[in-house]
Amino acid sequence: MRLYQLDSYATRFQARVVRAWSDEKGHHAVLSQTLFYPESGGQPADTGVLRGEFGQVRVLHVFEEAKAFGDVVHRLSAPIPEGAEVEGEIDWNRRFRHMQRHTAQHLLSQALLRAGGYHTVAVSLDSPVSTVDLEEEAQDTQVQEAEALANFAVYADYPIEAFWVSEAELAQYPLRRPPKVQGQVRLVRIGDFDLAACGGTHLKTSAQAGPIKVLKWERYKGGSRVYFMAGWEALEDYHAKHALLSRLALSFSAHPLELEKPVRKLQEELYALKGENQELKEALVEALLPRALAEGVLLVPYPLLGHLAKRLLSWSEKTFLLLSPEGRFATLGPGREAVWQRLKALGAKGGGKEVVQGSLPRERVAEALDPSLVS
Repeated sequence: MRLYQLDSYATRFQARVVRAWSDEKGHHAVLSQTLFYPESGGQPADTGVLRGEFGQVRVLHVFEEAKAFGDVVHRLSAPIPEGAEVEGEIDWNRRFRHMQRHTAQHLLSQALLRAGGYHTVAVSLDSPVSTVDLEEEAQDTQVQEAEALANFAVYADYPIEAFWVSEAELAQYPLRRPPKVQGQVRLVRIGDFDLAACGGTHLKTSAQAGPIKVLKWERYKGGSRVYFMAGWEALEDYHAKHALLSRLALSFSAHPLELEKPVRKLQEELYALKGENQELKEALVEALLPRALAEGVLLVPYPLLGHLAKRLLSWSEKTFLLLSPEGRFATLGPGREAVWQRLKALGAKGGGKEVVQGSLPRERVAEALDPSLVS
C-alpha cells in the first residue's frame, strides 16, 4: 500500500519486509506498505530510515518496479532480513520541499495554459530550480502573466484534494492534460483552478506552495522550457540574492535598486583600460622585437611572452627562446625541438607544435638564458 497517497503529511509508519535482496546495485527491500515516495513523474524519491531489531539503515533511493502499480522498491545502505517488522521515517524537510515544488508546478502549468495556451509536456522537480517543458514557443508577456496568475492562485488558498476515479469516468472531468495511466486513475484537484491526473505528493492548500518565481525561459526542442522556484527555496534564493545585492550596493555607496548605473560605469572604465593595456602591450612588443631578432634568447615580462612569440613566427628561418622571470617560456623556429630538449634537461614541462610553451623551475631561468641554447 502506498501510504503517501493517503496522507502526504505523515512521516512515520509500521510495515513488514515482504521481500529483501542484494545485488550489484545494492541492498533492496519491498515493504507491506510505505510512506516513501518512489521517483516518478519528475518528482524525486523520498529518503529516510528504517528501524527494527536489525538496527537502523538509511533509505537511499526509492523506485517503482512497474509504473504506477508495481511494487515500491527501497534501496538501502545495508541489508535487512525478509519478514522483519520495521518502523520507517521519511526525511520530512526533503518531502515538504518536493511537495512545494510539485504543487507549484501544477499551479504554474495551469497558469501557463490560461495565459498563453501553453501545454505542459514534461516536468523536472529534482532540484530547487525546477522546470516545466511546454509544447509551444512561449512569449515573455504570457510567461509573466502566468507567473502572476500562479501567485494569485497561491493567495487564493485553494484546498487541495486527491481522489480516485475509474478510466470510464475520466470523461466527466475537465483535466488539464490526458492521464498517462489506465485503470483506476488518481486525480489531484486544486480548488476550481486546476485538475490533473497525478500520483505524487501535494500540499493541503495552494497557499503553502508560494511564492512561485519564474527565473527564466528558453526555447527547447521546438517548444519552451520554463525555470522556476517555489516555497522555502524561492525565499532562500531571494535572501541570498538580496544579501549579495546589498553588499554590492554598499561597495558602490548606492541603493541596491540603483546599482546598474555604477556597474555600467565600471564596465565602461574596464573596457577602456583593456584597450589601453592592449595598446601598451603592442607598443612594448614592437620595442622588444629588434632585441629578440638580434639576440635570439630574451627575458621578457610574462604578459608579453605570447604576443612576442606570435610576432616572431614571421621569421621562420631563425630559432627563438623567450623566457619570463617567473619561469614561463616559449621557443619557436627550426631549432625549437633541440631547445625544448635542453629545457627539459633543466626540468621544464610543456609542449606544442609551432610554438613550444611551458614552464621550468624559477631557479633555472638564468641557466636557460644562455644564448648557446639557440645557436
